Amino acid sequence: MNAGAPSPDSKPLTLGDLRAMREAGEPIACLTAYDSTFAAAQEAAGVDLILIGDTLGMVVQGHDSTVPVRVDDIIYHTQCVNRAVRRPWVVADMPFLSVRSPAFAVEQAGRMMQEAGARMVKLEGGDSQVAVTRALADQGIPVCAHLGLQPQLVHKLGGFKVQGREASAAQAIVDRARELEQAGADMLLLECVPNAVTQGVVEATSVPVIGIGAGPHAHGQILVMHDMLGVTTGRRPRFVKDYMAETGGVQAAFAAYVQEVKSGAYPQPTHGFG
Repeated sequence: MNAGAPSPDSKPLTLGDLRAMREAGEPIACLTAYDSTFAAAQEAAGVDLILIGDTLGMVVQGHDSTVPVRVDDIIYHTQCVNRAVRRPWVVADMPFLSVRSPAFAVEQAGRMMQEAGARMVKLEGGDSQVAVTRALADQGIPVCAHLGLQPQLVHKLGGFKVQGREASAAQAIVDRARELEQAGADMLLLECVPNAVTQGVVEATSVPVIGIGAGPHAHGQILVMHDMLGVTTGRRPRFVKDYMAETGGVQAAFAAYVQEVKSGAYPQPTHGFG
């Protein structure tokens, strides 16, 4: 496959398709990508959803957190990805402070859709997350709300830590998930939460739930591409599996990941938190 040319025969996935996968019990295979070459390889491997994550601040730009990433960075990298793919559902991250008010968030999300071709935006946030989600949904912007460990809040959280271990914290995540769906969120992403919390969110909501370090109960799984290729510097999160080490090639690693997500072979209990 030519890395710069999406297959003309591939039909773009829609939100309806992703909801149907949820209802049918077909796991949704998701990865991050930041450029056209890797995005094309992911499409060829059958990846369903590509996230242009603000993780680019760490794996591409060399920062120690996602906080320095700007809206213009996300737009640029989303444009790069969109030039190479047709079928995958393309999601653009809303970086730090881009959701500081509902009106500002609508403006920035609008840029991501109009200038970069994103089909959905993903947002983190505190108490304002529900109001921002409602404002975006009111404008017809599909929203994936991010719960659990939110890397943009790393300084407030005191580090990259598992969230929802205590009963009250777990219930708060489930309650927030329900509120976000009611506000118009079309998808939820749970990061670094105990398996039981993911199960609680899945049972309390009716939208696709994507997990990263959130156990096997989610409707789909996502990993940072650099992590699952084993090229990330520093300590590898316990929920990551190195597919490059097993396959010896990028394309084979992507294909193996998709196959294991679809079959339920990934994640195993060792890739989550009890």
